[in-house]
Amino acid sequence: MPDFILILIRSTIAFILLLVLTRIMGKKQLSQLTFFDYVVGITIGSIAATMSVDKNIQISNGIVSLAIWGIFPILLGFLGLKSRKFLQITDGRPSILIKNGEVLEESMKKNQIAIDELMMLLREKGIFKVDDIEIAILETNGELSVMKKSDLEPITPRLLGMKLTLEHAPTLLVVDGHILNKNMSTLGYSKKWLMQEIQKQGAQSLKDVFLAQVDSKGNLFVDLYQDHNNREGKN
Repeated sequence: MPDFILILIRSTIAFILLLVLTRIMGKKQLSQLTFFDYVVGITIGSIAATMSVDKNIQISNGIVSLAIWGIFPILLGFLGLKSRKFLQITDGRPSILIKNGEVLEESMKKNQIAIDELMMLLREKGIFKVDDIEIAILETNGELSVMKKSDLEPITPRLLGMKLTLEHAPTLLVVDGHILNKNMSTLGYSKKWLMQEIQKQGAQSLKDVFLAQVDSKGNLFVDLYQDHNNREGKN
């Protein structure tokens, strides 16, 4: 069998296995990774790549290795849900780096964080004065969570005792001339209402609508194909 055919077959098998593993392992692998997740992701990718091109490795061995590295994190994650102590072993614990405006040197040393690194993380949060901080916690994924002192927090309607109407995010009702029936049903809008609204904005039928989006107050934004094409032509 020619080498390129063999590589094609092996790569296809590795790709399918990676796809299955990522679906099984869930969205956590796509979020901010802990060090453990990071190591697992790199190892699985390395195994799949080697399995694709290294003819000295049997496909069956590669499949077994990928299965082990894919199943183990799932089992560890399940055990972590059952036992907080076990979760701390695999993912570690958050560490307090700043408390009441004071840097905790011992915690800094333990986490191997230099003061320049700490100040950089604070600047990324828009904070330049350590004294402004009530508490700063280094999370298990390396992110820094910061809470400012109460007198420095921005004023919110809740603090002023104001009552606001709750709003939902703007929702698409039409995309590419097709009604999103699930969204319509969830928000309680009818097709009759939708047709009346899009016609008010110059559409003759759904085929004229590139997208339609409604906000929490019932205001409908309509983007027509004609407008969309005109913008593309100008670009």
